[in-house]
Amino acid sequence: MTSKIRTTGSKQRWFVVLSVCLAAMTMPLTFTGPAIALSRISAELGGSPIELNWVTNAFMLTFGATLMSLGALADNHGRKRIFLAGLFAFVLASIGATLAPDIVWFDLFRAAQGLASAAAFSGGASALAQEFEGRLRLRAFSLLGTSFGIGLAFGPIACGLLIGAFGWRAIFLLIIGLATSAFFLGLRSLSESRDPDAAGVDWPGTITFTATLAALTYGVLRAPQRGWMDPLVIAVLAAAMLFLAAFVVVERRARRPMLDLTLFRYPRFVGVQLLAAAPAYAFVVLLVLLPIRFIGIEGMSEIEAGQLMICLSGPLLILPVLAGLVTRWITPASICGVGLLIAASGLVWLSQVPAGEPAIVAPLLAIGIGISLPWGLMDGLAVSVVPKERAGMAVGIFNTTRVAGEGVALAIVSAALSGFTAAQLGAQGAVPSTASSTAQLLVTGDLGAAVKTLPQVGQAMLVHSYEMAFDTLLIVLAAVTVLTAIVVFVGLRRGSEQENEGEARTACQEG
Repeated sequence: MTSKIRTTGSKQRWFVVLSVCLAAMTMPLTFTGPAIALSRISAELGGSPIELNWVTNAFMLTFGATLMSLGALADNHGRKRIFLAGLFAFVLASIGATLAPDIVWFDLFRAAQGLASAAAFSGGASALAQEFEGRLRLRAFSLLGTSFGIGLAFGPIACGLLIGAFGWRAIFLLIIGLATSAFFLGLRSLSESRDPDAAGVDWPGTITFTATLAALTYGVLRAPQRGWMDPLVIAVLAAAMLFLAAFVVVERRARRPMLDLTLFRYPRFVGVQLLAAAPAYAFVVLLVLLPIRFIGIEGMSEIEAGQLMICLSGPLLILPVLAGLVTRWITPASICGVGLLIAASGLVWLSQVPAGEPAIVAPLLAIGIGISLPWGLMDGLAVSVVPKERAGMAVGIFNTTRVAGEGVALAIVSAALSGFTAAQLGAQGAVPSTASSTAQLLVTGDLGAAVKTLPQVGQAMLVHSYEMAFDTLLIVLAAVTVLTAIVVFVGLRRGSEQENEGEARTACQEG
């Protein structure tokens, strides 16, 4: 039983929803905003390609790695307290990022933003669940998902407008304003609650899980610059595998593990975890890579890039709700499988359209539509595919898989794009070491520095090499998405059939 004091009055409870939704809206803005501004951040703060990659990866890594542990902390020490503490720390970290004197400090504040966001999200979502029951709870969480979609859909154009008018630091002023509003609304409307039966934070699991992600991400980011056979890269990736093995051992022995590994016995649970990871490489990586390409390589303005990005993320405002309604007639397995196949076709289509042509709008819409179909079903499936008593852990695992997968996918995809670009430059006669360093500059959108590195190749050929590499990457992402669609469809369908057989056997025994 959860010890808490309920808010009184329907009106005040909806202020709770508004507070948590405003906090949720800051997260996609925090994710997409610096991607739009990366070229300007690089010009002002400097930094190597790997330091610029950490502008995004630092946030994703700390957010994904601490989400489950901070949820446990909220259960132990109070959900309102963790929510407000997370928002307060987020505002401070955002102010720090605004005032950062160089790229290293900026990356550190980005990591702090991710940690604070995880606290605000886990505490806010947990607190929201205490305020509503039944259908009202579903409605409240639907609004929470819609708020995230609004931030994702309109974040790029809003950030583009702010950057164009006031500079890149203005995006953090918008984020600070939303977070501050959420803080004061939550301070006034939220009731404190905690779980008296909570067993504390699984610190060994948290430490080994975070170390696994950090080592894996760092190794993948370093590989394009130093080579996959570099001793440091091999050592870091080997450390990631050792930390992963340690995490599995720790979780098997823990009395109250952060991750109950027995959940992976359920086919539908495995399918849902793959479904959670699918948007990472079919959609989320594009939210970072495409603005860099549009602005840094193709020479578009931030506003033009933001307008194109709306085509990619705009369907998230409408289609997730429609997909939920369609489940009355079509199984979630079919909707998710078809959606991923549509996204894969959009990726292939995008590889055939030059970035500067108006026709690019159509494949961007196709990708957005395809991802939007399973997007609205994923959270509900995360709860429904496991026994009721394990629903809370299932949601925590699902969100961790989704967010941590996005950080790791971004690191891997960036490394792959760098490798493909280096191969294209090598075909133009560039020596391997120069091709690798130039490719890293192109991947971060620094075309000017890339031209200085390889002046004999010329800007037009550099752009062409990058575009060819990007098209190859899109084909690879499409192939991965198709395979994921098949596995997700089979996993969800097989699990559903097993559940139906179990229910039939139970009914016969009772009869």
